[in-house]
Amino acid sequence: MKLTGAQIVCESLLKEGADVIFGYPGGVLLPLYDTFPQYPALRHILTRHEQGAAHAADGFARVTGKVGVCLATSGPGATNLITGIANAYMDSIPMVAITGQVTRNLIGKDAFQEIDITGITLPITKQNYLVTRASALADTIKEAFYLARTGRPGPVLIDIPKDVFIEQAEFEYPDEPDLPGYKPVIKGNLMQIQKAAKLIETAEKPVIIAGHGVNISGANEELKTLAENCQLPVITTLLGVSSFPEDHILSYGMLGMHGMAYANMAVAATDLIVAIGMRFDDRVTGKLSAFAPHASVIHIDIDPAEIGKNIRVDVPIVGDVKTVLKSLNKQVECVQHSEWLRQLENWRREHPPLSIRHTDLILPQYIVQQISEATSGNAIVVTGVGQHQMWAAQHYTYIRPNSLVTSGGLGTMGFDLPAALGAKVGCPDETVWCIAGDGGFQMNMQELATIVQERAAVKIAVFNNGYLGMVRQWQDLFYNKNYVATPLGCPDFIKIAEAYDIPALNVKRKEEVRPAIEQAMATEGPFLINFIIEPEENVYPMVPPGAALHEVLEEPKKEVSACPRRSIP
Repeated sequence: MKLTGAQIVCESLLKEGADVIFGYPGGVLLPLYDTFPQYPALRHILTRHEQGAAHAADGFARVTGKVGVCLATSGPGATNLITGIANAYMDSIPMVAITGQVTRNLIGKDAFQEIDITGITLPITKQNYLVTRASALADTIKEAFYLARTGRPGPVLIDIPKDVFIEQAEFEYPDEPDLPGYKPVIKGNLMQIQKAAKLIETAEKPVIIAGHGVNISGANEELKTLAENCQLPVITTLLGVSSFPEDHILSYGMLGMHGMAYANMAVAATDLIVAIGMRFDDRVTGKLSAFAPHASVIHIDIDPAEIGKNIRVDVPIVGDVKTVLKSLNKQVECVQHSEWLRQLENWRREHPPLSIRHTDLILPQYIVQQISEATSGNAIVVTGVGQHQMWAAQHYTYIRPNSLVTSGGLGTMGFDLPAALGAKVGCPDETVWCIAGDGGFQMNMQELATIVQERAAVKIAVFNNGYLGMVRQWQDLFYNKNYVATPLGCPDFIKIAEAYDIPALNVKRKEEVRPAIEQAMATEGPFLINFIIEPEENVYPMVPPGAALHEVLEEPKKEVSACPRRSIP
């Protein structure tokens, strides 16, 4: 049957199960928006900024495992998606971004709101398309969704001229994409898996480093089986947080720049790293030449480009994490590492996380702990980037898989609120807490309107310290407290929330923290708490730039030049 290009887009989205679209209309998209009423099964969510649409699609994809979809008009609408697309690309999030384009006869003529969005997004997408025929739309959309969700997931962009939405063509949706050159490796090489099993069986001080790939592939149970059968301690990257239950005896927290001191010490002393779905990012490794100097490395990842990119690998295994771990669990013999685990427990006792000081002041660590206790570790926690992100990663006890949603590789301020919206839309029955800094929150706080419009019961905790906190911390430690452009003026967040018809509280005293959290959770719909926290509280532990992981500052008020250098046995 013949359909317009706009109808083909709608039909194709429904065929892919993409029934939620985060978008913002514009002139070249009017034929598509005019068609939406014909498809009531498509839920269009009008964000207040295109960046908000991209981040919401990202948050939706992370918690559901589906492909997130965002939609923007040509020119500035398309360019406003770029940060969100880049964020999804860095963190391997399945997303399809659809942009409108000027009519075909105007392309290349600097028409009103024309931009070469395929050229601009070439480095930050798995693939992108400029579709110049309505007859090519169905095949293109099939390919785009397949590419976005398979292999190493990532964003794909489809640019569609206005007159292609109007043009008619026969519609027949393909069963399979025509991509003969695209064949992601899923199973992993059996000989390599057997080599990995032997290394695990003979190692004396092994550790697992679990990354985002565990959550992406849904390999949480397979990871738990491997850890328990072989008594392997599990350390995570930032995006690997919540890949392994943190109340488990084998959980040793996050490593890296703001990781736990005992986790960093374990990596410095280990003789075998089993790296699973992670990419040895610089915030994880610290000084590369000093990273895990005694360790052999098994690296499991679906992207062959990541293996050996930063760290020498002894046993590379290319494949889907879930599939590879199932095979590895069949090959490896159960072994015990009692002496090694006792050493780790000693380090854990001797180098605990920075304790909550006995004070009547409101410390951000205490707030996170109270949210964790109030939710029993079962909420979805969404953060932006900065000090609050690290406190949320360190002090919330994540019990359920894939429950920390945060910007990792790109480090995007303003990710928090729209991503929390997307997470709540994707998981409407789950408790979603948005933990935001006062700086990042102001970057996309217009999405409060979208949250109200969609009746999304997001609970929002703003950590208000009057600074761009993480930048100020670096100025404190490395630039002689020269606080240039980091003191931050803020509006009255309570009045802002009330203007959007969201109930809100100011919290200025420690004894008010838990009651405010409980009131937020007992209230139907969204709720905002403005926590006035200590202005110059820093995040610890911290590995200074250029230092090795074990050269960690564990407590405040220590000179960086005198950072401890422990002898690791």
